[in-house]
Amino acid sequence: MREGFTRAFHVDPPGPATPTEEEAKLVERVAVEVVRRRMATPALIFLESSRPLAGVGAAAMHFLQPFVTVVLDASMWSTLATFLERGGSVEYLCRRIEVLEAERERGRA
Repeated sequence: MREGFTRAFHVDPPGPATPTEEEAKLVERVAVEVVRRRMATPALIFLESSRPLAGVGAAAMHFLQPFVTVVLDASMWSTLATFLERGGSVEYLCRRIEVLEAERERGRA
């Protein structure tokens, strides 16, 4: 019974999450697409405002997976949902978008 409670009150460390290699590639792909479409500011506002609900959103992604995978790749969807379940994942995604947006702005100036 004790083993069942080992992570019951686990709190992730503060700061951005450390993604796996596969998660980092997927997050990079999402961030690049957001910046390419010039949606960095709306995306950052949405991500920051919904940060407390990231776990609920990830659970919803898992729930919707059978429907979404008709159009999108199932493994990518599942990887992104799993990454968003972890604390600090939204912060990591926001930082990647901010870095790519800053690079885009420097390239334009």
